[in-house]
Amino acid sequence: MKRREFLKTSSLTGAAALSLRSGRESFAQQAQREYYELRTYEMPTGNRKNVLNDYLSKAALPAWNRLGIKPVGVFNVVSGSNALMLYVLIPYPDLETFQSAPAKLAADSEYQKTAAEYLSTSIDNPAYTRYESWLLQAFKNVPRLRIPAETSEKKPRIFELRIYESHSETAALKKIEMFNEGGEIVLFDRVGLRSVFFGQMLIGPRQPNLVYMTVHQDMAAREKVWEVFRNDSGWKKLSAEPAFANTVSATTVIFLRPTAYSQV
Repeated sequence: MKRREFLKTSSLTGAAALSLRSGRESFAQQAQREYYELRTYEMPTGNRKNVLNDYLSKAALPAWNRLGIKPVGVFNVVSGSNALMLYVLIPYPDLETFQSAPAKLAADSEYQKTAAEYLSTSIDNPAYTRYESWLLQAFKNVPRLRIPAETSEKKPRIFELRIYESHSETAALKKIEMFNEGGEIVLFDRVGLRSVFFGQMLIGPRQPNLVYMTVHQDMAAREKVWEVFRNDSGWKKLSAEPAFANTVSATTVIFLRPTAYSQV
């Protein structure tokens, strides 16, 4: 079986399994959900950071956009992670686009021209130290990335990336159910806790886990809205449900600020 056919078959098989569990999601609904590649680049110190940022802003993002991969978010670390890390959020409409993107970039003459400096870096003068890549599937209740209102107006904003690890696959699926069927996403929206995306980790570290991102005007606004959420009667009732007890065993919180060229 060809790799492309395997990816497509694997996706449909996973969709069937999730549909059977919930009894709510059709194949059509499954197909509408985006896939997210979350890359974390470890940048070198000094002015070599410019090579990576120039590559992303002038070559990679325009080329990804030409392939229908947009909006792409690029974020610097405020706290919670190594300050040399650069986070890149790449949304794919489907697995076919994810699988075919590298070959299409290699055949894109405009990309090859604008990315020349980045692509030709030497071993003693690299554009980055290493990068890791995670593959996530969007939750069915938030199948598409939500662009903050501040983005188009270039207003200041801070992003909160949260990673919820679970002690078993069953617990991880139950936490996703808590967001979808349990109504936690609805609670977020009602109290003004603005989400950018929710994703189930398919490939990446420390599984099983889920990853989601929220956006705030600043840290003061962040503290205020989380306080409202924690004190909300709906959250108190939902968090007390025995069915959702002990679904998260570890939490990582990372605060990020978008680069000037970020599309999110």
